[in-house]
Amino acid sequence: MVVRKIGQRIDPALIRFTGGRLSSVAPFPAMLLTHTGAKSGLIRTSTVVYFTDADRVTVIASNFGALHRPAWYYNVKAHPEVSLWGRGFGGPFHAEELVGPERDRLFQLATDASSPYDHYQRTAGKPFPVIVFHPSR
Repeated sequence: MVVRKIGQRIDPALIRFTGGRLSSVAPFPAMLLTHTGAKSGLIRTSTVVYFTDADRVTVIASNFGALHRPAWYYNVKAHPEVSLWGRGFGGPFHAEELVGPERDRLFQLATDASSPYDHYQRTAGKPFPVIVFHPSR
């Protein structure tokens, strides 16, 4: 997939340069997620599609419908203190994986927004994690 291979190289600069208005996954909003490697301890930055719900930034850990979770998911689970940078926000955030009705509600919001998540989940055959990021106080 072209977006997957090229996007990860151009999106950090493109998102920073345009203030989060443009990315390789347009028309979906994308942000930069800076996280610490679960095993390596190295700082990494990933481009992820997001949406907001109240003061939370929400991400579906779909990995473009692949059978395995994205690497950033394991890193965020091990080290939930992250930095986000997107359109109109940036700074330190705390990650939380949702389960139950709230996870289902937010996943439904994502699928209702003309996103590929419902198709991805049917292809993968298992529910995708829903991660919310709360601003750190």
